[in-house]
Amino acid sequence: MPHKMTLTGSATGPLREYDRYVAFDMREKGSPSAPKGLKKSTFISYTVFVAKKAFNKTGLTKKSIMHEKVLIQGEPTLDIPIDECPGEIGIICFQITVLPNKNDKEANESKDKKEAKQEVSKAQQEVAATKQEEKQEPVAKEAKTVHPEVKETPVQEKKAAPQKKQQPIQPKGTKDVVSFDDIIVPEAFLKTRPNPVKTEEVIEFVKRTGHLDKPLTIEKETKVLKDGYRRYIVAKTLKMDKVPVVYEYQK
Repeated sequence: MPHKMTLTGSATGPLREYDRYVAFDMREKGSPSAPKGLKKSTFISYTVFVAKKAFNKTGLTKKSIMHEKVLIQGEPTLDIPIDECPGEIGIICFQITVLPNKNDKEANESKDKKEAKQEVSKAQQEVAATKQEEKQEPVAKEAKTVHPEVKETPVQEKKAAPQKKQQPIQPKGTKDVVSFDDIIVPEAFLKTRPNPVKTEEVIEFVKRTGHLDKPLTIEKETKVLKDGYRRYIVAKTLKMDKVPVVYEYQK
C-alpha cells in the first residue's frame, strides 16, 4: 500500500497551472532533536499536485494560496518531470483543506462575546421595566392573585426553564466538545483494529451513562486525531454528533 503523507502550511511559491492540475511548493521544518548519534533534519521542500476540480472547490486563488494555511493529505511520487517538480519530494494530493485563520477565529469569538453581553444587558433592562410596572400598577397585581389559574402557566414555565439549561454530562478532563465530522483520522489508525471486547465495554458504558468514558485527544488547529481511536469507533457506531476532546498540548 502506498505511503500516506500529511502536510500543513502555506505555499512558498506562486501557483502553477497545467492542463488538468495545478501545482505549488511547500516546505516543513524537521524535528528539533534527533536520536543520539544522528544528524538533525532540516527543511524539506515539497511540490504538491492538485486536480483543478478539487482545488477550485476550496475557493483558493493564485494570491490567497500564498497566505492561507492548508492541510494536504496525499502520497509521494517520483513520476513527475523535474522541471514541474522543483521540490525534493512530489506529493499527489487526494484531499486539500483550508484551515481556519487565527485572526478570523478571534474576531468571531469577540463578536460572540459582544452579542452575549448585549443579550444580558437587554434581559436586565426588561427585568427593571417589569419591576417598575409592578410598582406603578399594584391594583392590577392584586387582581391577578384572585385568579390562581392565571398563575399556573408561568409557574410551569419557571419549573421547565432549568431543565432546558442543563448541559450533557461529559467525561472528566474534557476541555472542549467538537463535531464528530470535523475530526480527521490518520492513515495509521485506519490500519488498526481495536480490541472488540474492550470496544464493546465502552459501548455499554456510553449506553449506561450517556457519555464516553474518556475524551479523545486531537490537535487543536487541524483536528487530527492523536489518541482515542477506540472511543472514535464507539462514537461512530453510536452515531454521536458531538464528542468530548482534549488538545495535544494540554496533556
